[in-house]
Amino acid sequence: MSLVDVLKNLDPSNPGQWPLPVQLTVFVIVFILILFGGYKVDISKQLEEITKLESKEQDLKNTYETKQKKVANLDKLKEQMKEMEQSFGDMIRQLPNKTEVDALIVDISQEGLSAGLEFDLFKPRGDASSEFYIETPIDITVRGDYHQLGEFVSGIAALPRIVTTHNITVNKAGDKLSMTAVAKTYRALDEEG
Repeated sequence: MSLVDVLKNLDPSNPGQWPLPVQLTVFVIVFILILFGGYKVDISKQLEEITKLESKEQDLKNTYETKQKKVANLDKLKEQMKEMEQSFGDMIRQLPNKTEVDALIVDISQEGLSAGLEFDLFKPRGDASSEFYIETPIDITVRGDYHQLGEFVSGIAALPRIVTTHNITVNKAGDKLSMTAVAKTYRALDEEG
C-alpha cells in the first residue's frame, strides 16, 4: 500500500485507528503548532518585557554609579567648600570699609609722592554698585620716569587692601613719561561701616 492510499483510508473521526507512523507525524505537527502558538502569544511578550527590564536595569546601574561617585567625592567637596569659604572671608577682610576708603585714597596718593611722581590729576569718582561689591574708581594722571611709574604701580599693588589698576596708558611728556590710569578700590556691598 502506498502513502496516498493510506492517507485516503484515514477516518478523521477516529484518529486512534490510524497507523502509528501517521499518528506520530500528526502528533509532532500539532505539538510544533502548539509550541509556536505559545511562543507567539506568551513567550515573545515576556521576552520583550525582559528586554525592557534589562535596559531599565542598565539605566539604574548607570544612575547608581554616577551617584556613588558623587557620594565618594562628597567629603572632598565639603572640604573644598570650607577652604573656599575661608578664602572668600579672607578676601572680604581685605576690602576696606566705608571709613577706610578715604584713608586708602590718601595711601594711593602717598605711594605716588614717595615714588617721586608729579600729579597732574587725582580725582576720586562716585561709587558704582555691582552685584556683590561697591567700586570706587580714582582717575590718576602722573608724570615721572619709567622706574618711578613702576614703583608707583608696585606700591599700589602692595597696599594691604585690594586696589586694582585699569586703563593704563603711558605717553612721552617732554623728558618724562606721563601715565594715565584708573585705580579702583572695592568694599563689600552689605557692609555698614
